[in-house]
Amino acid sequence: MSTPSVPASGFTPTGTIASHTDRRRVVFATVVGTTVEWYDFFIYATAVGLVFGQLFFAPLGTNSALVAFATVGISFLFRPLGAFLAGHLGDKYGRKPVLMWTLIMMGVATALIGVLPTYGAIGVAAPILLVLLRIVQGISAGGEWGGAVLMAVEHAPRPRRGAFGASPQIGVPLGLLLASGVMALMTLVAPGDQFLTWGWRIPFLLSVVLILVGYYVRRRVEESPVFAELAERKEETKMPIVQLFRRHALLVVIAALVFAGNNAVGYMTTGGYIQGYATNPEGPLALERGPVLWAVTGSAVTWLLSTLAAGFISDRIGRRTTYIVGWILQLIGVFTLFPLVNTGDIGLLFLGLAILTIGLGFTYGPQAALYAELFPASIRFSGVSISYAIGAILGGAFAPTIATALVQATGTTMSVTWYLAGMTVLGLIATLLLRDRSGIPLGPDHEAEQSVSPIRGMAKA
Repeated sequence: MSTPSVPASGFTPTGTIASHTDRRRVVFATVVGTTVEWYDFFIYATAVGLVFGQLFFAPLGTNSALVAFATVGISFLFRPLGAFLAGHLGDKYGRKPVLMWTLIMMGVATALIGVLPTYGAIGVAAPILLVLLRIVQGISAGGEWGGAVLMAVEHAPRPRRGAFGASPQIGVPLGLLLASGVMALMTLVAPGDQFLTWGWRIPFLLSVVLILVGYYVRRRVEESPVFAELAERKEETKMPIVQLFRRHALLVVIAALVFAGNNAVGYMTTGGYIQGYATNPEGPLALERGPVLWAVTGSAVTWLLSTLAAGFISDRIGRRTTYIVGWILQLIGVFTLFPLVNTGDIGLLFLGLAILTIGLGFTYGPQAALYAELFPASIRFSGVSISYAIGAILGGAFAPTIATALVQATGTTMSVTWYLAGMTVLGLIATLLLRDRSGIPLGPDHEAEQSVSPIRGMAKA
């Protein structure tokens, strides 16, 4: 059998990297970069449930926790802006430069939060500046995911897209694990009032080191072969966002609902709700910060493993089938979560989170490959980024705030369970509306095939 020639660019005509070393470098860079991004994003959410309500929103009294959680959601409202900007720039100028800028934006905003004076020091300016920095984080997060996903999936061999696509996905549980672990460690280094005085700042300042590492790793990775081929042909779309909504608006909505079903449930921990609920000194559990944070850290490990497994499994049984299995597992996790958390036992709290994260992994691991296979090459960055950002708003943006309001209104966490179950079913319905396109060619040569609508019952887009 003859060996296909490799162009000077280093890419084979099929749109994959010729070298196994380059493939490993792409996967490593994707994991490191997304882990750093999501560490920065989640360290804020973790601090909301433990610190910000007291230090930045204390004058609001009993509503301080509700408003603090709302600032988590505010950043989601700016994710579409980041997605629109990154999608436009990524489809015109490449995936790699967008990823470098989103990494820097996130790191600078996170480090500045670490030196931000509290309400007691500068008054109302403190929460205003905090919200502004959170908005910068939201813009960065909105642009980050789409680029990371395409760098991984567009570099992947066709039979292993799910596995390669899981690499940016595991950056989320790794970011949660790192954020919760560092916060938990700081409760030991700076116990009690010291944690509120200065201990919580260290995880934010640590972002500077992580950003330098992430930047170094990412700049050594080649541009996506799909975009490189588009650029070589001078076929970049002039107005990718306009083309996206003109031809694929309904697909964007359905893809967003798929993610919303996962994101709403995931933000019980990544949004800081469980941490705040379990440690609230005036709440029904009033558990210590450290053990709760270690339980969340442990559940991030089970989430990571199930996410990675789901990516590999989706290469065998297809994205759609993997998702359906995931929605069933997620629904089981939703109904077991609060009965176990409400026992007040740390071991059972961890068990509840671990069961939940198995379903979360199966509805998150295949998402990168699923999204990349839904949209044509010329507008793919815009399609995956904007679908993801809208799904984040519909799902996780205000999930902790909604959960807090539901418990205040009903006096029971069962209301939260039904809310999360409803979001899970919504994600399942959206998944059932899509055809499985596992393995569809991703290169610009197959734009016509990619443009056929993946929505069941519809013809061409």
